[in-house]
Amino acid sequence: MTVPIIIDFEASGFGQGSYPIEVGFSGRHGEGWCSLIRPEDDWLHWNLDAARVHGIPREILVERGNTVQFVAEQLNFFLGGRTVYTDGWGQDYVWMAKLFDAAEITPKFKLVDLFEIINDDQLPNWDATKEQIIKELCVARHRASSDARVLQLTWLRTYDEARKLSA
Repeated sequence: MTVPIIIDFEASGFGQGSYPIEVGFSGRHGEGWCSLIRPEDDWLHWNLDAARVHGIPREILVERGNTVQFVAEQLNFFLGGRTVYTDGWGQDYVWMAKLFDAAEITPKFKLVDLFEIINDDQLPNWDATKEQIIKELCVARHRASSDARVLQLTWLRTYDEARKLSA
């Protein structure tokens, strides 16, 4: 079994006009990486409901966020040649594309829907396991790298439980 690399994006909102504001991943050995993303000059959309969920003020992104070029280069450095999974493929793919398009860089990794590697035996315990892991890790904020780690641990634990039941 290969532990899946999980990536997550936080965004300025949901839907048209939104853009990535943070990206994080959890690697095969649990190592994490995360970066705030400085908005491009024409990235103006800002949804207050989304901001309440992730707790990142736009001012912090402008002051402390990394450029789209830096973030795209770092993602390619760490993830190049690998398959990376997300639980929000439809949205995360759009935000990833927006990031890489703005950086004028091509992604060197493949983004795939996490549900392609979740088998039917994992599903019955998925939500309860995820909630248990959130409690164990004391995750208080909805942020990219912690969300990625929670998903990775949920996949691992439900995979192990499903294997034990089928043995």
